[in-house]
Amino acid sequence: MSFLNAVINKVEDEALIEMLQERVDLVQHKIKFMEKVAVACLDTENHLNCELEGVINDAGGVLQADLNQARVIIYVEKDTSMLEMMGVVPSLLQKEWPAVEYNRVYLLDDQAAAAQSPEELVSLLEDIAEMLYPGYFVFGNEGKSWSSFGV
Repeated sequence: MSFLNAVINKVEDEALIEMLQERVDLVQHKIKFMEKVAVACLDTENHLNCELEGVINDAGGVLQADLNQARVIIYVEKDTSMLEMMGVVPSLLQKEWPAVEYNRVYLLDDQAAAAQSPEELVSLLEDIAEMLYPGYFVFGNEGKSWSSFGV
């Protein structure tokens, strides 16, 4: 059972369970036959952030500590907005990292990363799936809860 399925199973409202499960199933069905994406989730000091590992796994990612192996980098910092991170992140990046070279660096809003409710966690799953598999998913939250960071 995935991380999110366990969260959804704790919901008491049957209609909400069904709606959330459909959203999770949509993502998981699409990624079923896709290659897992190596993801580094970092804070604004380039330390590995493992708090989102369950959601990253459910979205088709594998948390990667080696930045030279990560195809995607997601920056997230508690109590730090995307706008604030835009001023900090450029100095943290190394041009030889594959995620930087291929322009696959993303900023995740601190409010989205603080997701606790099943609804918020499913939205976070959709956001991360869209980061990992651009072109396969379009949920419309880019610029709201996350942003692509062009280098």
